[in-house]
Amino acid sequence: MSGLVTSGEKSLVLVSGRAHLELAEEVGKEIGCGLSPVTAYDFASGEIYVRFNESVRGADVFVLQSHTGDINKWIMEQLIMIDAAKRASAKRITAVAPFYPYSRQDKKHQGREPISARLIADLYKTAGADRVMSVDLHASQEQGFFDGPVDHLFAMPVLVEYVRSRIDLSNTVMVSPDAGRIRVAEKWSSKLGGCPLAFVHKTRDTTRPNVAVANRVVGEVKGKDCVLVDDMIDTAGTITEAVKVLTKAGARKVIIVATHGILSAPATSRLSECGADEVVVTDTLPIPADKRFPTLTILSIAPLLARAIREVFDDGSVTSLFD
Repeated sequence: MSGLVTSGEKSLVLVSGRAHLELAEEVGKEIGCGLSPVTAYDFASGEIYVRFNESVRGADVFVLQSHTGDINKWIMEQLIMIDAAKRASAKRITAVAPFYPYSRQDKKHQGREPISARLIADLYKTAGADRVMSVDLHASQEQGFFDGPVDHLFAMPVLVEYVRSRIDLSNTVMVSPDAGRIRVAEKWSSKLGGCPLAFVHKTRDTTRPNVAVANRVVGEVKGKDCVLVDDMIDTAGTITEAVKVLTKAGARKVIIVATHGILSAPATSRLSECGADEVVVTDTLPIPADKRFPTLTILSIAPLLARAIREVFDDGSVTSLFD
């Protein structure tokens, strides 16, 4: 069996779905175990076939999959891989989803709606996952959707380290794109020496997806370096409208920072034309060449995932990574 084996005969096996193999390979290198080989392909009918090419009996199996693009296909592939590991007598199975699928559907806005983020947790459990690992959940309470351990990782240390080198801390304002994300901006502020806060007031139509209107900035940003933070960028409508509001209010510089770069159309054109000096994301999701633009910076999340996986394997403390 390939993978990381300890003197106590514990074995760590990392397998990956096909959505973002580059990230999985980097995680495997960071851990020192590499990727265990998997055969996976689609039948003509659209059904997915998966088989582990090596034994996982008695192993700690980590099934990594990024959920973007054809998201429903990649969810199904990860569930099938978890089921395969369970039926192959894996000792413990962890579903690693750097970007948790359906995370924005975490509550009912109107009657007769589903809570899809909870359904995903139920599917992981039914497939055979013993625990779930994800980065920057859209809402922290989603940890309670899964009936078992959830390792909620934070990309902030990775992002803060980079952003600190790109700004003048004495002239920086942390900006939330809306009032609902102000607590995230507060955490960033504490990491950057207590810089002032501001937020962009916006209105949203809950009956229309990805539609929001940025109205005005609350806080002083004139002549300031503004760091605009959010957990994800999808179509980029909200975040780019916020950049325009900040620029109109006299901001000297605007840097957009987010963990998950979903970048659904027309995000790339919006971000490249909105006037932001830089857009910083991590590689929790694959960003193909046609979605990249000159002001985009992509930071690797692999070291963080690798350290967390190793802590779980060693029965250590994932929380200690962020203390």
